Amino acid sequence: MDVVTLGPLAFASDRLAAIIGIFVFLGLGSWLAHRYDKRLAPWTTAAVLSGLIAARALHVLIHLDGFLTEPWRALYVWQGGFSMIGGAMGVAITLVFLLRESRQTLPLAAVTLAAGCFVWFTLTMLWQAAEGPAAPRFTLANLDGTQLVALSERGGRPAVVNLWATWCPPCRREMPLLAEVAAVRTDVDFIFANQGEGPSVIQAYLDDQNLQLETVLVDPAQSLSRHYGAPGMPVTLFLGADGQVVTTHFGEISREALNAAIAKLIPADKE
Repeated sequence: MDVVTLGPLAFASDRLAAIIGIFVFLGLGSWLAHRYDKRLAPWTTAAVLSGLIAARALHVLIHLDGFLTEPWRALYVWQGGFSMIGGAMGVAITLVFLLRESRQTLPLAAVTLAAGCFVWFTLTMLWQAAEGPAAPRFTLANLDGTQLVALSERGGRPAVVNLWATWCPPCRREMPLLAEVAAVRTDVDFIFANQGEGPSVIQAYLDDQNLQLETVLVDPAQSLSRHYGAPGMPVTLFLGADGQVVTTHFGEISREALNAAIAKLIPADKE
C-alpha cells in the first residue's frame, strides 16, 4: 500500500516524499544561508510558497469544469491535487527575482533545489516500487447476508474497493461522491467494504444519508484492512482485472483523483 506509517501517524507515500523533500530544501537552504549568503533563506521560503500556490492553481485550472460547480473545493488541499508543472513554474518565477537581485546566490539556490528534488524523487521511487498483495481469497458477506463475495473471484473486472466506517468523518464526506461515480460507471466495479461495524449500523447510516450502493460488504473483523496493511480510514484501493493493486488513495479522495485512478485501470482501447 502506498502509505507510510510513522508511529501513530500515517501518510500517503507521495505526500510524505514531497514533505520530506521540502524540509530538506528548506533545511539545506537555511544552513547555506547562515554560512554563505543570508539572501538564500528568504528565497527558499518564497520558492516553497510560490511553488505550492502555483501547483494548486494549475491543477484547479486543468480541472476547471469540476471546480466551477463546487468552487470551494479549490481550498480542499488535504484531498491532494497539485500540478508538478505548476509547481515548477512557481519556483522558476522566484528564481527570476533571485537572479535579478543577486547572481552570486544562484548556484547555492540550484544546490538546495537539486537536493530537495533528489530526496523527493528517490523516496517516491522506493516507496512506490513495492508491489501490493494479491486480492484475498477469503469471503465477506454482503449487507443482507445473502451472498458471500471474495475479491479474488470477481470475474476479471477492475474494481474500486473503499474501506470505510460510519463513524469516520472523511469517509462520510467522500461517500456521496463515490456513490455518484459508482452509479454511472459500467466499466469498473465499486465495492464498499465497511470495517468493524454490523449490518444494522451500516443500513441505518445508508438510509439516513439516502445513499444507494450496489455492493456493500460487511467486514466486522477488519480482515481487508489487515490484508492490505491499511493504517486507517478511508482507504480506496484500485484493483486491476487480475486483482492486483494498481494504486491506492489514503484519506478523503477528490473527484479528480478518483477519475485519474480509475483511468489507470481501463486499457486505452476501451476508454
